[in-house]
Amino acid sequence: MKLLFLRRAKIRIYIPLLMTICLVMSFFSAHAQQKPRIFISTDIGGTDPDDFQSMIHLLMYADRFQIEGLVSTSFQTGRKKDILDMIDLYEKDLPKLKKHQKGFPEPATLRNVCKQGATAWAPYKGFAEKTEGSEWLISCAKKSSDQPLWVLVWGGIEDVAQALHDAPEITKNIRVYWIGGPNKKWGVNAYDYIAANHPDVWMIECNATYRGWFMDAGSPADITAEAYYPNYIKGRGAMGKDFIKYYKGNIKMGDTPSLAYVMHGNPDQPTGESWGGSFTPVTRSSRTIFDRNTTTADTVATYGVIEWRFQGPNINVPADSAVFTLSISGQQWPGYYIGDGKYAVRYSPKQVEVGEYTTISSIAELNGHAGKYVSTAPWPGNPEPHDYKLGKNWYGDLPDPNLFIDQQQGAKTISKHRKAFLTDWAKRWAWLE
Repeated sequence: MKLLFLRRAKIRIYIPLLMTICLVMSFFSAHAQQKPRIFISTDIGGTDPDDFQSMIHLLMYADRFQIEGLVSTSFQTGRKKDILDMIDLYEKDLPKLKKHQKGFPEPATLRNVCKQGATAWAPYKGFAEKTEGSEWLISCAKKSSDQPLWVLVWGGIEDVAQALHDAPEITKNIRVYWIGGPNKKWGVNAYDYIAANHPDVWMIECNATYRGWFMDAGSPADITAEAYYPNYIKGRGAMGKDFIKYYKGNIKMGDTPSLAYVMHGNPDQPTGESWGGSFTPVTRSSRTIFDRNTTTADTVATYGVIEWRFQGPNINVPADSAVFTLSISGQQWPGYYIGDGKYAVRYSPKQVEVGEYTTISSIAELNGHAGKYVSTAPWPGNPEPHDYKLGKNWYGDLPDPNLFIDQQQGAKTISKHRKAFLTDWAKRWAWLE
């Protein structure tokens, strides 16, 4: 009897323990199966057609994510309609995709989250007026969820800056992966606002690493940028038929690393291995302010922020009025009156270069300024007094020279996975045969 009693007592102890273990395992299993929440901001339809390629890639993997926002943020010709056009192609291919994998969202669901974002650069202060896109970002970020919202920025970061200005409380709920580089050059004022006023946002500032997606000198012959289309895409579905329109089918997709980062690897660990690259914590971001014209004796970091300030007359104009332009290599950036007879313009070099600039203005004191500068790798370069001080969750390209491809910092952390991610994508293209 005593032995039977002991056995029953042990069973009574084990049952609650087993129930607890099952509940814990069920909890972690459910969370492991959660699809990442993503919000895309894209300059699709602008001057660079690679966003069309990236959008096709996204739609072909749409079963892997909770797509909460598809926002057009383009300062050129791109608009929300360009995203909707790609969803139309996806709708044609969806029956074949569904035969191979469950979980693809319905086209109507995707259309409902398409929004129009900013269509102009942010002025000197770094933000302007709310947009449908920035309002939607705030709404998504405020949803009750035990997951962060991954904000994947393929173009200008204006809508993110606007959302952070209008609702700074969303900082804790979002994680931003920004394809910077040339986008930082065009969106330098919005970047300035975020780095100066929201340094605690979780941010991967990918200025050069993303180039490992398409710099493929060491790739196997069948998956080079030129060979991939004829080998794996041609003749496959409506999206495959459309793909040839962009770079003649040659693979670029410079924004796709942001998606690949969330897709393959542990996105909570930016320093780890990922198809979207590996990154390092950065506690400062380069900013150099000159109160004069510069020369080749003035060296700044590539991808850093340069600000030139000039003295001129006191004028009565609305705040953030652009009253002069800075011209570099035939491209122009607006300069602003910032008060007390001071004028300023910001620029961010996207490559190692010796740059030369001139100013143009109807204000005599601002017209005809000229100078040069030298930008060097790696970013963030040597400390400067005006550097942005960043929080503990800001990450950037790895500066190790062994990880460069040509002059592109950190690019090998993506190119090393090129065969894996393109082979995986090829399997999905085969679904559309």
